[in-house]
Amino acid sequence: MSFPLPTDLPAPVDDGASDHLRGMKAASVGLAATDGSSIDLSALPGLTIVFCYPRTGAPGETVAKEWNDIPGARGCSPQACSFSDASAKLYAAGVNNLFGLSTQDSEYQREAKKRLGLQYQLLSDENLAFADAMRIPTFEWKGKRLTKRLTLAIEDGEVVKVWYPVFPSDRGAGDALEWLNSRKK
Repeated sequence: MSFPLPTDLPAPVDDGASDHLRGMKAASVGLAATDGSSIDLSALPGLTIVFCYPRTGAPGETVAKEWNDIPGARGCSPQACSFSDASAKLYAAGVNNLFGLSTQDSEYQREAKKRLGLQYQLLSDENLAFADAMRIPTFEWKGKRLTKRLTLAIEDGEVVKVWYPVFPSDRGAGDALEWLNSRKK
């Protein structure tokens, strides 16, 4: 699926809010997956890629100008689709698990997964248990705290690589593939 992004979106800056994550043990938190299971990222063997995103829009929802004005907020569907499109290459390059993570509830995420045809599970951190335990950067939107866009590579429960900020949003999968290929050299 193609979701073109406006060309005039403000770029986020690296404010250092994710600097502490590399080398950290992933928090042991059960996250609801869109298939009904509970995933503990700290317990997964091998390499896991988790991209965090603020929220996907609902069908027919108009994107507010205020949303576009938040640096790095716009582009969750393009990000999710880029990871779905690259999923076979990511797995072939050594990824054992691939997930998207937001603070939206599982029911909302199930609809998005189906509508977007995603090839992996979405994880709900609705109560921000994982985000708070890991001190993942967040921002406020309409009275809700949402995760900022970032990608984590977690190997055997330890964060080994962090991409932050991710901009434009659809480049996260390509950045992860480039890093994976550089590890083979």
